[in-house]
Amino acid sequence: MMDLIFLRVLPYCALGALLGAAYFSALGWNVRLYAGSGPAWSAPLLHLARLLLIGAVFTLCARQSASSLLSSVAGFELMRKVAVNRQILALGGKS
Repeated sequence: MMDLIFLRVLPYCALGALLGAAYFSALGWNVRLYAGSGPAWSAPLLHLARLLLIGAVFTLCARQSASSLLSSVAGFELMRKVAVNRQILALGGKS
């Protein structure tokens, strides 16, 4: 029984990890746009697109089941931790 639950939520965890990777990649791009390396309208548009995408995906997961939402958020948070650690290492700091 436990194997079936694990196999059911694993794709949602992978979806959350992919969403997190895309979200934090777009966040880095967004920071560069806000810093002035692009047209003034592109930074807020990308910011809005990031938020709408994450809201839409998490809403679809929530409509499936609570376990699918929780596992997708877990995958997203895993990628957040990876993104923060990569940034700390890039700045030469310690975690």
